[in-house]
Amino acid sequence: MKAEDDRGFEDYNPGSVFEYGEIRVEEAEILEFARRFDPQEMHVDPEAATRGRFGGLIASGWHTGALMMRLLADNFLPKRASLASPGIDELRWLRPVRPGDALRIRVTVLEATPARSKPDRGTVRTLIEVLNQDGEVVMSLKPMNIIARRSGY
Repeated sequence: MKAEDDRGFEDYNPGSVFEYGEIRVEEAEILEFARRFDPQEMHVDPEAATRGRFGGLIASGWHTGALMMRLLADNFLPKRASLASPGIDELRWLRPVRPGDALRIRVTVLEATPARSKPDRGTVRTLIEVLNQDGEVVMSLKPMNIIARRSGY
């Protein structure tokens, strides 16, 4: 078990920054994801995509979100204490993600608010930035996660 798995609500201090990655973006995965879930030309047809607005094949933003979630679940969210998420705010796709890109995440804790009605947990609000191999932010979002206190598990 990793040290992150032992984290509880009290370990998420506002201002703390965590970085994790990398995860490679493969052309075959871009095509497979897009064919199933986001069948737009720029995501499913490499030839047509070269003539399009982005000058080549790009990953669906939802695919980028799924890759971010993999990094987040594997590294930031504690296995025992992560209870749920009531949602996200301010999801932005800022730059195209292309085959061969290597993504990582930077997670900044914005707020950690104890629950009023359930003292065994709290809500952690973060800013997640997904960065490519050049350090450019390709996606950002502000999710909320309900995290149990260490005494609650």
